[in-house]
Amino acid sequence: MEQPLRSDEKRDSDRWSSYEHVGRAGSAIPTSSLAESVVSVDEIRSAAAASDIYPPSLHAPLLSSPQPHYPSEQVVGHPQDAYDGHLRGNAIDGQRQVLDEVEIRELLLDHVGHRCCWGSRPARNWTIQAVEDCNVYVGTLETFTEDRGIITEKEPYLGRDAHGKDKGPELGIWELDLRSKFPPLFIPEKESSVVIPQSEAVEKCSGCGGRGDVVCLTCNADKEPGFYKENQMFQCSTCHGRGLLAHMDGSDSVCKNCKGKGKLPCATCGSRGLIKCEMCQGSGSLLTRKVAIVRWKTLQARKVGATSGAASVPDEVFHRAKGVQLCHTQAHQCTPAYFADSYFLNKFSSEVIAERAQVSPTARVICERHTISVVPVTRVTMAQRRSSFSFYIIGTTREVYLKDSYPATFCWGLCPCLEWLKL
Repeated sequence: MEQPLRSDEKRDSDRWSSYEHVGRAGSAIPTSSLAESVVSVDEIRSAAAASDIYPPSLHAPLLSSPQPHYPSEQVVGHPQDAYDGHLRGNAIDGQRQVLDEVEIRELLLDHVGHRCCWGSRPARNWTIQAVEDCNVYVGTLETFTEDRGIITEKEPYLGRDAHGKDKGPELGIWELDLRSKFPPLFIPEKESSVVIPQSEAVEKCSGCGGRGDVVCLTCNADKEPGFYKENQMFQCSTCHGRGLLAHMDGSDSVCKNCKGKGKLPCATCGSRGLIKCEMCQGSGSLLTRKVAIVRWKTLQARKVGATSGAASVPDEVFHRAKGVQLCHTQAHQCTPAYFADSYFLNKFSSEVIAERAQVSPTARVICERHTISVVPVTRVTMAQRRSSFSFYIIGTTREVYLKDSYPATFCWGLCPCLEWLKL
């Protein structure tokens, strides 16, 4: 159902009934559109809130999700590049990010002031040659998945009752109720483990073959596996097998280490030839159980629609920047958003959805969230004689991005002095 953004509020009962089937195969997916050329922040908030629905499932009462960021002012795009015919023709008209010369210099001076090797003279004195808007659209598709696997744990069997299949049917891995462990939606990653009920069993220890003892490798190292010899003795290292200790005056005394025998029993097993099996602690049996390992993870597909004027800025900068959210849909499986007056945004949303991250064959999709935001970007060019450089003011927080083109960078070990002198 295509639903344009609008400021008139719907009744709660109508809003929820529109999405009662979200999360089921083949169900309708909430979409967003721009019905007018000017969209207020309140309208954007209202549309995003209307689509913030979680899929009904076993875990529905426990699902939660962080609220999207909505800035206090609306900043919309005014693309200025020939490459973006669709952007220029279909951009959202509205309140622009207007910066005067004083604000531009203050933002640049603050950015330069945090670089100890950069001088402030170009920021203060160079002429502002051009100021152009090259706003950027940022699209994301987050896929929240749950993956389950099974491992087997073993411990020595000490005689207690095993909770096996005779106590009840063993549950399948996807039949386990994990509501108590379910994390908030779209958490980056979380792992948990739970013992599968009625999966315990008692089995013979593979380390000792059920005997409880293994051959001592100290006194039976040369024997074949499973064979051993008892009462093997070792020569006393103190008296070298004599049983007596010789003294300087020619007399002898009984060796206290071996008590005059000249030989000692095996220090590991006492010459038994066997030692207790460490795996089963001498019981000869192991208690095994199946443990479900559950991993929740958010997969992301991200795309930036930038004009050529902002092409030199890394995409990661735009993903971190704060902008205005134009579309926010959440469903079991999102479909492209619909904007009534923007072919470019419709196409852009389709491209983001088409880049959906691959899900492991052993995992299932819990929920998806699709957002499109416009990030205000202002490109400023400053010049002095034949030299010039450009920088960008990005996002509603007006962060400055300037790579390596600043003309006053130096470091001769005098950074504190240069910063103090404001060179």
